[in-house]
This record gives sequence, C-alpha cells and structure tokens, in this order.
Amino acid sequence: MLTVDGLFTEYITADGESVKAAQDVSFTVAEGHLFTLLGPSGCGKTTTLRSIAGLERPRLGTITVNDRVVYSSSTGVFVAPNQRGFGMVFQSYAIWPHMNVFQNVAFPLEVGSRRYSRQQIRDNVMRVLTAVQLDHLADRNSTTLSGGQQQRLALARALVMEPALLLLDEPLSNLDAKLREKMRFELKRLQRELKITTIYVTHDQGEALALSHEIAVMHEGRIQQIGSPRDIYERPATQFVADFVGTSNFINGTVIGSESAPDGCVVVRTEIGDVTVRALQDLVADERVAVSVRPEDVDLTEIRPAGGNVWEGRVDQKVFLGEAVDFQVKVGARTLLSRRHPTLRTKIGDAIFVQLDPEKCVVLKVA
Repeated sequence: MLTVDGLFTEYITADGESVKAAQDVSFTVAEGHLFTLLGPSGCGKTTTLRSIAGLERPRLGTITVNDRVVYSSSTGVFVAPNQRGFGMVFQSYAIWPHMNVFQNVAFPLEVGSRRYSRQQIRDNVMRVLTAVQLDHLADRNSTTLSGGQQQRLALARALVMEPALLLLDEPLSNLDAKLREKMRFELKRLQRELKITTIYVTHDQGEALALSHEIAVMHEGRIQQIGSPRDIYERPATQFVADFVGTSNFINGTVIGSESAPDGCVVVRTEIGDVTVRALQDLVADERVAVSVRPEDVDLTEIRPAGGNVWEGRVDQKVFLGEAVDFQVKVGARTLLSRRHPTLRTKIGDAIFVQLDPEKCVVLKVA
C-alpha cells in the first residue's frame, strides 16, 4: 500500500522563480490497485510521481510504502531512489540498443545489490517476458522491435525486480492511436494479473478512465477530486474536473429554491429556462451555479416528451461519427451539444425537443 501525506514539492527555475509544483498532495493507494494522476501539462502530476520515486526531494510531507517510510520531512528520512525498490517506465522507454530483448530485461538483475545465479536470472527474465508476450522474441535485437513491443519490453524490465511499486509516466504517449488503444488493454491485463500496485501518470482522460481503479485529477499543483472513473465522470466535484474529463455542457444560472421541485431537487434559473436538478450539496437561494450535463445525457426527440425539463430547440449543426451523431441544438440563445444514436435523423434547421433528466444534471458552485 502507498500513502502520500501532505506532499509539497517546489523547484527553482533558471530565472530564480519558485514553482510550486505539488501543493498539499495526499492520497492512499490500496495494494494491487492502479491509481492514476490525471491532469494537463504543468499540473504537478509528474513532479508527484518523481517525488514518490525519489527523483525529486519534496519540501514537506511523508511517503510510505507497505509501512516503510521512504520520505519524511519531519524525521529527515530520504531513501535514495535506487534503494526504494520501485520499478519505473518513462515516456521515453530508454531501451538499450546494444542489447537484445533478453539482455535488456536481465540487466537490472545483473547490476543490483542482490546476487542471482545464471539460472535464476534466466527463469525470472523469461517469466516476465512471457507475461508481456515477448518470450518468443528473447534473442531479437531490441532496435528492431515495434513501438508497442518496446513499451512492453520497458515494462518487463521494470517488473523483473518484483518491485513493491510500479511507476508509469505517460508510457503510451509515443504510440499511434490504434496501438495506444491496444496497449491500454495489455496494461490493464498485466496489472490485474500481476496484482502490482501501480501509479500511472497521464494527461489522457481516456487512458485514465480505461485503466484505473481510482483517479486523482490535478490542477495547478493540487488534487481537485479523487474517485473511481465512474464517479469522476458522472459526479465531478468542480467545473474544472467536469470540463477536463470528457465533454460537458455548462448552463449558468442561479438557485431559486426547492419549493416547486421534487424531494431532493432544486430549481435553477438558467439562460434556457428553469431547470430542475438533483441537489447533492447544500445550496441556498440566489447562489450562482453552473449545471453540468454530458452530451449523452441531453435527450432529443422530434415529438414533445412527457415530464419536465423540456424545451423546444432547433438543430443548428450535426456531425456523423459512425456509431453516434453529435447534434448542436439552439435553445434560445444557448447551444447545447447532444450525442445520439444515428437513427435520429432530424435535419439541420428543423425543430427538436430537448429534455434533461434531473438525476443526470450536476450542480457545480461557481467561485
């Protein structure tokens, strides 16, 4: 299990400016889980990973792995990176070109503090090569491998030492789109089968949602929200999270009360009209909020549906995506994005009805 508590990491630029890369970062990762640090460039996710690895020295905080403290500002503990026993795969795989596949994976065992016999090295190397499906390429020159094979080779080299923690820093970013999608499944399979505790850093929301047990969304050095992929997507805690993870419609408005709304709901007066929403937090009258609705939750019908939260709009634009169609619908002066099944064929310029399910509307407080 990994515990990061109150981590502050800062560094000084060439101009002498202090950059606060990680600010009060705290989280716990259960044994055998994959935990993703997700956010845009410069949000502090890689700095946090490097602090865990020992490649950065934080200013404050504590880092503990399986009850072993590897960093503590209060007691002065700082375990050197090569003594932490962690495996790490960087964005650049750093494959040694003068070694074949087997030699690349064997190298950490040959130079480590623990001594292995030749047979032990061979057994360990072939075991991890089999796990990443490269055992049939053990004698292949590493420079002849494809991008996906090099990624798996770097992973095998990190796994051969049986690390207490695996750290992955944007490991799929150099692959093309199709191979990246394939490697997501490979990584997920390996991580689940080997049950290795993993910290994964990415700016790619699709990777985070596909791979993770839990996600921490970071912005400007701080964690905005921690939760399961479904929680992060369906119940974002802030407008930043809703905007960064997936696509969302934001409808600005003001809370007008709950007297005319069903139990547990409030009414928000917005630019498209009064919207009834499920309230998951305390809201007061006249409070400014933004109602977040995912495109797939904006229902469209050509005949007025029963129930509330219905408005008549007009199709402004639409884009055929194969498995879906993206509609831009004008409701008054506001344009809403809706993703529907291709069987809906309403033409541009035609009238259409928009309906929002209160359960699918997330109310976010506006700072």
